[in-house]
Amino acid sequence: MQPSQSFQTVVHAGRVALIGDLSLPPHPDGIIVFAHGSGSGRLSPRNRYVADRLVDANFATLLFDLLTREEEVAERYTRHLRFDIPMLAERLIGALHWIHRQDRIGGLPIGLFGASTGAAAALIAATRVDVGAVVSRGGRPDLAAEALPQVRCPTLFIVGGDDPEVLQLNRRAAMQMTAEVQIYVVEGATHLFEERGALDEVTEVATGWFRAHLVERVERAPAGDLSSPH
Repeated sequence: MQPSQSFQTVVHAGRVALIGDLSLPPHPDGIIVFAHGSGSGRLSPRNRYVADRLVDANFATLLFDLLTREEEVAERYTRHLRFDIPMLAERLIGALHWIHRQDRIGGLPIGLFGASTGAAAALIAATRVDVGAVVSRGGRPDLAAEALPQVRCPTLFIVGGDDPEVLQLNRRAAMQMTAEVQIYVVEGATHLFEERGALDEVTEVATGWFRAHLVERVERAPAGDLSSPH
């Protein structure tokens, strides 16, 4: 069996060039694009842990910085971009268009994995680009506001049971959605899922969601419905 390949790449999202890390199994079933939360980046240890497990499950993954290096330096002092959800969503949309232009991954079904404020960017992006499924980890879907009823793909909100404020925000957001949506509560987990076994549970549930909606959905579809698998 061939090993997966991982390498750094430059993601051209509109007019900006962003650093990304792409991992590719030999024959991936889909690609999962990560949108990190405020104050984080592509090196987030929690997102990378989830990404590694998704690669083990035969998904390609892309983790990339939503900000340029210059913006990251300024952000440390001003914190003026971390809640600019429309801008973050535009960067994510640009990255998805970039994926479509790449030979090896351009035809794969796409899933989005958003954490914290990145979940709001992922939900907005899902209304603008053909996405097969969204998973939110400890997300702030409420920040997607008026985009919530426009989301059409199956969406999973994963929230810590000991993160009551975010859990309530997720429940309110779910009530505004018309797409298939589920809330999964990791009992005993707080916002960062640092408790023993919590991130493993997140990974297992997220992998199952992506497999059900990116892989099994395509396999079940009639031949005439496969023209746009993602």
